[in-house]
Amino acid sequence: MLSFQLHPVGDCALLAEFAQRIAPDIGAAVAALNSRVLAAKLPGVVETVPAFASLLITYDPLVTEYDTIADAVKKLADADGADAAAGEGRLVTIPVCYGGDFGPDLPFVAQHARLTEEEVIALHAGREYQIYMLGFLPGFPYLGGLDERLFTPRLGTPRTAIPAGAVGIGGEQTGIYPIASPGGWQLIGRTPLKLFDPASGTLPYAAGDRIRFTPITAAEFVALAAKEGTV
Repeated sequence: MLSFQLHPVGDCALLAEFAQRIAPDIGAAVAALNSRVLAAKLPGVVETVPAFASLLITYDPLVTEYDTIADAVKKLADADGADAAAGEGRLVTIPVCYGGDFGPDLPFVAQHARLTEEEVIALHAGREYQIYMLGFLPGFPYLGGLDERLFTPRLGTPRTAIPAGAVGIGGEQTGIYPIASPGGWQLIGRTPLKLFDPASGTLPYAAGDRIRFTPITAAEFVALAAKEGTV
C-alpha cells in the first residue's frame, strides 16, 4: 500500500493523508485502506470518510483513543492481503439521455472541445470513471478519468435549480447531481435513476466504485423514469 501520514483531527478523529494529488493509484489506496478499516470493525470507530487523497476516521473518545486507532490503522496498512478489488470497487452502470432538454449544455461542451455532439457523447460514455469521493450533496460522486478533450469550464453564473439525475462536466471532472439543487457544472445529460433515497440514505455506489454511462433515448428515459418514480 502507498505510504501515508497520520494526523489527529480534534479529539475524536484521525486523518490518513496520502500524497496530495488526484490520481487512480491514490484513489485506489484510499479505497483499500477504507475497506480494511471497515472490515476490521475497530472498537470505537464511528465513521470513515474517504476523499481524493485522504481517509478521515472518526471515533468515540469514551471508547478508544488516538494512539490506539493510529496503531491499528498502521498494522492494517502493513498487513498482507489481496485487496486489489477494494481499489477497483464495483462497476455501476448509469443510463443517461444526452442532449436536448436533458443536457442543455451539450452544444457548448461540443463547441468548446471542437467536436460534434455525437463525439462528445461517445467520449463521455466510452470509459469507466472511478469515484474518488462523495460530497457537495448527499451522494454526489466526484469522478476521475474524464477524457481531457472534454475538460470544460464551469458556468460563469451557476443555475439556481438543477434537476435530480443531471450529469455534468465541471473543469476536469464529471459527476451526477443525485438530488435537485443549484449548481454550476455544464449539463450534458440526465439519468432517470433515483440515486439517493432520503428515507433510507442508500446509494447504488460508494467511493472506490466505478461508473460507466450508457446512452439511452428519450423514450427509454421516460419508461425508466416511470418505473423509478422520478417522472
